[in-house]
Amino acid sequence: MAFKIVGSQCTSCSACEPECPNTAISEKGGVFVIDPAKCTECIGHYDMPQCVAVCPVDETCIIDPAQPRYQGAA
Repeated sequence: MAFKIVGSQCTSCSACEPECPNTAISEKGGVFVIDPAKCTECIGHYDMPQCVAVCPVDETCIIDPAQPRYQGAA
């Protein structure tokens, strides 16, 4: 599942954007959003999603249950 950013909790600090190895995070309307088509949950890059690791507000970067689980190359 891709991650998503809870817009109402996003402080627009921009800490997450440069940390994403897939450039899946961008600013839109004053808050940051994650493109689910680009999000790989940092699998193959890091032990934990970098958006979660650097976000100063707990539970702002969360799994989006509406998106399918990321499937890496076999």
